[in-house]
Amino acid sequence: MMSSGPPNNYLTSAASAELVLMYADDSLLVLNKPSGLLAVPGRGEDKQDCLSARVQRRFPDALVVHRLDMATSGVMLMARGIAMQRVLAKSFETRQVHKRYIAVVQGCLLPPESADGWGLIDLPIVVDWPRRPLRIIDAQRGKPSQTRWRSVAFDEASDSTRVELEPLTGRSHQLRVHLQALGHPILGDALYAPAALAAAAPRLLLHACALGLAHPCSAEPMRFESPPPF
Repeated sequence: MMSSGPPNNYLTSAASAELVLMYADDSLLVLNKPSGLLAVPGRGEDKQDCLSARVQRRFPDALVVHRLDMATSGVMLMARGIAMQRVLAKSFETRQVHKRYIAVVQGCLLPPESADGWGLIDLPIVVDWPRRPLRIIDAQRGKPSQTRWRSVAFDEASDSTRVELEPLTGRSHQLRVHLQALGHPILGDALYAPAALAAAAPRLLLHACALGLAHPCSAEPMRFESPPPF
């Protein structure tokens, strides 16, 4: 089963006009999260509006399985009920869920010297406690973190490169930290890019464009795609 192209099944609440329901059944939901919306509630009354809360108004049994950063847009999956949440969480832990992202980074990121055009960033990440929620690369204290990447196109006019990314691990801010470590921060990144590059785009140019998995009940292959809005 595959869903691609701009989804058009909007959740009915006026407050969630930008939140797109891509797929729903008794086991799971697939949504297209807009940039600027929290995945789960934050601390404080002003941070209670989020994807999970909006979805639960229509699907009370919907539970979060993974997250996207507030500034990141794209495909996000939720489980229907605690039992299915455990099953799907295990699929993520054992890397049975395939995720792909599109980002636009500063400068010319040359393709890696590999037969298939994909490179691997293998740099451990840890919370930078004095500056949390920031993360840093730390060879001694960091948790293993791996990201596959490949260059798609270089735009000379904006001095930027469009890249595809496949996280093999799921650390917070992993893609943003790894690209910064390569010397090519993501445009619009208010946390990890210099001020001029953070202001170079109206939002973080990072989008979860595809998610693939086997259905937890039928084992049918499923793939959901969302073209980047930038």
